[in-house]
Amino acid sequence: MHHAVSRSGAQGRHAAILTACLAAGLADVQAQEAQAVAAAAEGRDAAKAQEGVVNRPEFGPALLAAAQAGEALQVRDWLKRGAPVDVRDPQGNTPLLLAVRGNHVEVARSLLVDGANPNLKNDLQDSAYLLAGALGRLEILRMTLSYGADLQSVNRYGGTALIPACERGHVDTVQALLAAGVRADHVNRLGWTCLLEAVLLGDGGPRYQDIVRQLITAKADLSLPDKDGVTALAHARQRSQHEVERLLQEAGAR
Repeated sequence: MHHAVSRSGAQGRHAAILTACLAAGLADVQAQEAQAVAAAAEGRDAAKAQEGVVNRPEFGPALLAAAQAGEALQVRDWLKRGAPVDVRDPQGNTPLLLAVRGNHVEVARSLLVDGANPNLKNDLQDSAYLLAGALGRLEILRMTLSYGADLQSVNRYGGTALIPACERGHVDTVQALLAAGVRADHVNRLGWTCLLEAVLLGDGGPRYQDIVRQLITAKADLSLPDKDGVTALAHARQRSQHEVERLLQEAGAR
């Protein structure tokens, strides 16, 4: 049986989006943007209900294919026809996750506007928000932050979106996540913080130096050791990352 869009449910969902953004400590301009987004989305849901749009799960595979291919017009068409926005493929991927993987910005925007959940995880425990952070999909990441991304959610390694962003040297992504309020001192299952990953898995070059500076400015605990009791400063010294070592020493790391 198909069901029309619920206006009361939509109102609750979009109110939750705004609450999550404010609770996460987003900048005022981002909170204002989130409020506008929520109001606009509520209006769209009301229009769907008035038009009698129904859920058509049989259109789900077509929506998944269009999202993976980056076909924004087709995505909007399938959504208009009632394809479920958070349909899953056999690996648990939603259309939004597929859009993130392909860096299909307009597809991601259309899906989020239609109510896609940026926190749903696939079989690998990636969500659209977490994957956008890990892959450095900055524009999509910013959209997920405006649409209720769970800043405390973690990937299969128990790490926040910030940790792989630091590991991979995504300077602007790190900046966006820190500004959104993601904790700089979170420790994953490997016993590593984002600073430790930046040193252990980075090359000590300009991108990683920039990230270390950002973490220092964000008042990350520079002396948190790994499971073996070795600090980021000691790792930088062992790896001859001289500039990173200097930055950490000047910031008081031990």
